[in-house]
Amino acid sequence: MWEHMGAGPGPLLGPRGQKSRRKKSFLVSALYAAFIFGGRHVMNKRAKFELRKPLVLWSLSLAVFSIFGALRTGAYMLYILMTKGLKYSVCDQGFYNGPVSKFWAYAFVLSKAPELGDTIFIILRKQKLIFLHWYHHITVLLYSWYSYKDMVAGGGWFMTMNYGVHSVMYSYYALRAAGFRVSRKFAMFITLSQITQMLVGCVVNYLVFHWMQQDQCYSHFPNIFWSSLMYLSYLVLFCHFFFEAYIGKMRKTTKAD
Repeated sequence: MWEHMGAGPGPLLGPRGQKSRRKKSFLVSALYAAFIFGGRHVMNKRAKFELRKPLVLWSLSLAVFSIFGALRTGAYMLYILMTKGLKYSVCDQGFYNGPVSKFWAYAFVLSKAPELGDTIFIILRKQKLIFLHWYHHITVLLYSWYSYKDMVAGGGWFMTMNYGVHSVMYSYYALRAAGFRVSRKFAMFITLSQITQMLVGCVVNYLVFHWMQQDQCYSHFPNIFWSSLMYLSYLVLFCHFFFEAYIGKMRKTTKAD
């Protein structure tokens, strides 16, 4: 799937290689969906697994990975913003083949497959699995694997925001799994950060589309359409989750008092 990106990682792949990678993205997603439904069926008949120590290690490893990714890509994006402005930061394709950012862009795309492992812990520990969780995992994987090869505008923003939110989110998961008592406000902050990420993602898509009309941003309409649809659906789902998980429960608590 990956096209040669200057000094970027990965071999030069032709149309066959691209089709093969696309097929793999759907295969991985299909296997993931099969595991969800099959795993829940199997776990209905047996006791849950504790898996506290493996979960701590898993969350901690993803937290460290995300923190490094956020620092490295964030430094690049901040430099571009400060020296060349907003338009350049949105339309710049150098993020995909910069000396440092190219590695973290490639690592970001690859990481969407192992991140599916979050769901394994949820199912084996018999925790509640919400639609937002697995829908988000599948769509991000498919979109990332499809978009990376095209080096579309806005990628630097999308990846840096995701790294930043995940660095906080997985740190929170690691602390909870290790038995630390973490304030509920921390969880609220994470969800609000995710909502903000989706709002900014929608704005970046609009800017790409606007500047694309002036031949100043490289992208194509199908990519912008699916990316916008994806971000809008996330925005709605995360807002709904925030209301149900925090506002709704606060109202119930107030009524009970």
